[in-house]
Amino acid sequence: MADKRDYYDVLQVSKDASADDIKKAYRKLARQYHPDVNKAADAEDKFKEVKEAYDTLSDDGKRDTYDRYGHVDPNQGFGGQGDMGGGFGDIFDMFFGGGGGGRRDPNAPQRGNDLQYTMTIEFKEAVFGKDAEITIPRTETCDTCHGGGAKPGTKPETCTVCKGSGQQEVVQNTPFGRMVNRRACSNCSGSGRIIKEKCGTCHGAGKVKRQRKINVKIPAGVDEGAQIRMTGEGEGGLRGGPAGDLYIVLRVKSHEFFEREGDDIYCEVPLTFVQAALGDEIEIPTLTEKVKLKIPAGTQTGTYFRLKGKGVPKLRGYGQGDQHVKVTVVTPTSLNDEQKDLLRQFSGIAGESGSNGGGEHHETIFEKMKKAFRGE
Repeated sequence: MADKRDYYDVLQVSKDASADDIKKAYRKLARQYHPDVNKAADAEDKFKEVKEAYDTLSDDGKRDTYDRYGHVDPNQGFGGQGDMGGGFGDIFDMFFGGGGGGRRDPNAPQRGNDLQYTMTIEFKEAVFGKDAEITIPRTETCDTCHGGGAKPGTKPETCTVCKGSGQQEVVQNTPFGRMVNRRACSNCSGSGRIIKEKCGTCHGAGKVKRQRKINVKIPAGVDEGAQIRMTGEGEGGLRGGPAGDLYIVLRVKSHEFFEREGDDIYCEVPLTFVQAALGDEIEIPTLTEKVKLKIPAGTQTGTYFRLKGKGVPKLRGYGQGDQHVKVTVVTPTSLNDEQKDLLRQFSGIAGESGSNGGGEHHETIFEKMKKAFRGE
């Protein structure tokens, strides 16, 4: 684990960071390294690193364990067996053939592997949810032999070399005494069985590869990095064992006009100098509709207004977040002579001086607003 970076360093937060600080840092870095946005060769690896750090530090229990032990799993014993006895038992068995613990029956049912599928969805699909159909390649239990591997009407035979244990003992005489080493049976490859007449569909493997279509229901309010677990949709088990699970990891595309922070939505709206100075009532696009927003006279650029309940539906709970509208006062780029004279008069009365700034930014804001009004 020495090659892993500290999770706090990955998220660029201090060790006493609050849950909100950790969430904000994750969202910022997730957007920065999202493979759909960042085309750098190492972007996807950094995105996964950020996701792994957030999964640990956002969970109070996992964070407490990480703060105590770092990247070392305290529940993992010698040799990854879960406790010291199991690990030493395996070594004892390997050298002396002793009974250091029970062994897995090679003929017992075996659970299938879990699968992971990365799914990219649109910004509004994450907000409102959707039903989707995906196609995944996976191995499934053979329908012909039901996972047994033998031709229908026949049965596998017990291996005569290992007597069904799946292991062979190799005895060696050494200066230290008689040594017994156990290894997978070479005759049956550790299965404990010999299939003389193999199934014609899976050729004795008990599993076949298929493209499977699966219907996925994405709930409203999911966000970047969310996981959907589909029980039993992983790879098929062996010898009647249960199938594994399918984990769908969601990636959410960014939106041109809206930005998201948790359940809240943020957007930027342009105002003319006259609207900001005298006040106005303007129309604002939200995720679902157009609403009126009253701008009071004397509004300054950078002011935020809140549209309550116009944000994202809460994934676990009731209600919705809010929409926060930032207004930016824009400067006109082309004025006729009469307009210029009027502005000079105003400047003289107000005791101001200076020149007009550029207006390239406000044109971009206007274009984004137009698309948002069209529901894009």
